[in-house]
Amino acid sequence: MSSDKAIRGQLLYFVDDPATAGEAAWVYHADGIIWIESGRIRLADDAQQVLPHLPRGTEIDVLEHHLLVPGFIDTHIHYPQTEMVAAYGERLLEWLETYTFPVESKFSDPDYAAEIATIFLDELLRNGTTTALVFGTVHPESVDAFFSEAQRRKLRMIAGKVMMDRNAPEYICDEAEQSYRDSKALIQRWHGIDRLQYAVTPRFAPTSSDRQLALAGRLLREHPGLYLHTHLAENPEECAWVAELFPHSKHYLDVYDRAGLLTRRSVFAHGIHLCDDSCKRLSDTGAAIAHCPTSNLFLGSGLFELDRLTERGVNIGMGTDVGGGTSFSMLQTLADAYKIQQLRGRKLDPFRALYLATLGGARALDLEDKIGSFRSGCEADLVALDLHATPFLKFRTARCRSLFEMLFVLNTLGDDRAIARTWILGEVAHSREV
Repeated sequence: MSSDKAIRGQLLYFVDDPATAGEAAWVYHADGIIWIESGRIRLADDAQQVLPHLPRGTEIDVLEHHLLVPGFIDTHIHYPQTEMVAAYGERLLEWLETYTFPVESKFSDPDYAAEIATIFLDELLRNGTTTALVFGTVHPESVDAFFSEAQRRKLRMIAGKVMMDRNAPEYICDEAEQSYRDSKALIQRWHGIDRLQYAVTPRFAPTSSDRQLALAGRLLREHPGLYLHTHLAENPEECAWVAELFPHSKHYLDVYDRAGLLTRRSVFAHGIHLCDDSCKRLSDTGAAIAHCPTSNLFLGSGLFELDRLTERGVNIGMGTDVGGGTSFSMLQTLADAYKIQQLRGRKLDPFRALYLATLGGARALDLEDKIGSFRSGCEADLVALDLHATPFLKFRTARCRSLFEMLFVLNTLGDDRAIARTWILGEVAHSREV
């Protein structure tokens, strides 16, 4: 019996950005097969093209009324905030003080951190998310717990310890030099181990001193290949606060730039309120913005200028931003992304939306050669979307006249119920059928 595997159904994946490549950006097969060998994509093509090449005895998993897509990539999410999703009534800065800091203080307890990490990763897989860029807390225990559970599940995950040495309650702050030492130890313990990678993680500029930001830049220089993960220009009050705290910087992004934090692997969550110079620096350095529409609407932060950043060549991925975001579902996140552009008098078509949640996320994370597509050699992290997941979804998709329309219905009406299965390296990690 061959160890190779094959999955048959409708296939859709991206090879480029629809915003620039148009219809050449995606590949669709109404009857396709994904051939998986040793946890990687060997071939994804029309079924009649793949069948003659499959080794004798290859198991073929046939999924009718399902659309197979690469696993979703969440470019900004906070695992310690899992228990505070749907916390009522505040804007960003008040929300941090009222809800976030008290919840995050619990993560000095390794057992508690491990419990939440397990629940969090279960939710990601249940929603079809196979890779995420994840905030921990100031406690090294939070990162150890998260990476331990992710490693056990063979997941490709990126995470880091929060660096935060001022403008927050003392019980949740660290200290610049100790934060550097703790981060360095975590990097040596986890970065590059199996499918795990480390992100240097200052929470956002207001909660880090100049010294701490400089030490974050030092970590990036000392360990090539690390990520930088933080927040940027989410909320007008926050932007005004940054201007007061850093009067010698030209703008919010310049605070990070002066500390040496802009690299190809820097990911800045939100980026709603950006000047032209900020957009140019993001583009020039290859840094990325994680667009978090659900969170932006929930906290009243503003409307993301997707077209403007796209035109300026900025890498963009999608983020759920749980717990400011209210759903782990990337489909629900795409529904809110569409609504934000509608409020701006713009459009977000469903192909571009799905691109941002898959290959766009991989590009934002500098992982295009590994995830986000069904190209040969990519890691076999994928999702089966059930077009009959609910009676109404079955009714609605049966009346779709094109792939465009079917995708838009999925992006608008879909949620965790549409995720029939999630595969990690070709192995089923979640199934609604079980």
